[in-house]
Amino acid sequence: MSSSHRIGVAQGTALFIGAVLGGGVLVLPAVAAREAGPASLVAWAALVAFCVPVAAVFAMLGTRYPDGGGVATYAAKAFGPKASAPVGWLFYFAVPAGVTSAAIVGGAYVADALGGGHAMSLAVAALLLLAAFVSNGLGLRLSGGLQLTLVGLLAALLVVAIVIAAPDSRAENLTPFAPHGWLAVGHAATLLFFGFSGWEAVSHLSGEFSDPRRQLPVVTALTVVTIAVLYLGIAFTSVAVLGSEPDRPGVPLTLLLERGIGKWAGAVTAVAAALLTFATANSYIAGGSRLGAALGRDGDLPVWLAQGNRAGEVPRRSLAVLATLVTALLATAAITGIGLDPIMSAASACFVAVYIAGLSAAVKLLRTSRFGRPAALVSLAVVLVVFCFYGAYLLLPLALVAGATVFRRLAAPSPPVPPSPPVPTRHPADHADHVDPRVDHAATD
Repeated sequence: MSSSHRIGVAQGTALFIGAVLGGGVLVLPAVAAREAGPASLVAWAALVAFCVPVAAVFAMLGTRYPDGGGVATYAAKAFGPKASAPVGWLFYFAVPAGVTSAAIVGGAYVADALGGGHAMSLAVAALLLLAAFVSNGLGLRLSGGLQLTLVGLLAALLVVAIVIAAPDSRAENLTPFAPHGWLAVGHAATLLFFGFSGWEAVSHLSGEFSDPRRQLPVVTALTVVTIAVLYLGIAFTSVAVLGSEPDRPGVPLTLLLERGIGKWAGAVTAVAAALLTFATANSYIAGGSRLGAALGRDGDLPVWLAQGNRAGEVPRRSLAVLATLVTALLATAAITGIGLDPIMSAASACFVAVYIAGLSAAVKLLRTSRFGRPAALVSLAVVLVVFCFYGAYLLLPLALVAGATVFRRLAAPSPPVPPSPPVPTRHPADHADHVDPRVDHAATD
């Protein structure tokens, strides 16, 4: 496959940013401020700091083991081939729930701006997801280029919002700094945690770079810096300009933009939500589809899915499976009226389980690295604490691990039966010759 079909630093950075910078940037600043007041900024800073070792660990693993299997490959390298299927299933079958919940959030913003209701939000979500699947179906070269354009526009929009609103910052909005106590900062950090996920998704793109060893560290560093600037900028400006009262509106980006573009702010926010949704779905689908092909290649899913598992190829069969699951979820949401929280929580529980697997693998695989192993240990400890808060949703990752284990056992080929030794044929005239049945004559000939 020609290297022209691989992705470079610019497209890779756009895909990475798209996976991490989701629709949470629209609502999380308000949610965290209501929880912890101005001290929520400490939670934002802590999560940015936490992002550094996590990103570095996944970059190290990606440079050493560039493959579409991503975290599943790392687990197999660390703990043996049997670890690949459970980890792969955790991510692959959580992708439809993750991108569907993200699309519904984006669809809700667009529907609200247009005066529509729940039906319109689902319709917009379906269109956004269709666009993401079509984009990936046409190949990463087009998908990555489109992602680069969208992420550039989104970053510019967020910077404009920060610059427009910053002059209206007021010192009194930062006092009292911790009105709900310092324990509330921990609660806010838990809420913000998933605004910094996505590294597990882009691990499946490591094999798509033309030179992973050189490019991945650069892409990771650019992503961390961009995410830090945008998240901290929006969070600080939101608190300093809008305050942190419990009854403050829930979409700070709209209110910040109103200071510069007036009544058009709502429409611009809706467009931003749609673009953020597409960018996130585009990245997760790109990673998930390649994981599915890798799992088919390795026998962890039906071999039919292995089509497109080589770098530079389009895994269309895996894309078709993900699209089918997404369609089923959207139809279920439309028919039953199921809320967003269950879908999002179910996906998050699986993604955090993938983090645990990846970081556990890193502890073993990076044992000779002065920075990698300590970074993996610290990150793993934090993620394990967060994982405990999922309650009943932990049943889903457990069910997927069980399903993967059963599939591997059923799909594994039976060990070959050794051929029976040939029965010596004797002429009737030789009936007096004695043949000892304890001796394998075929082996001693």
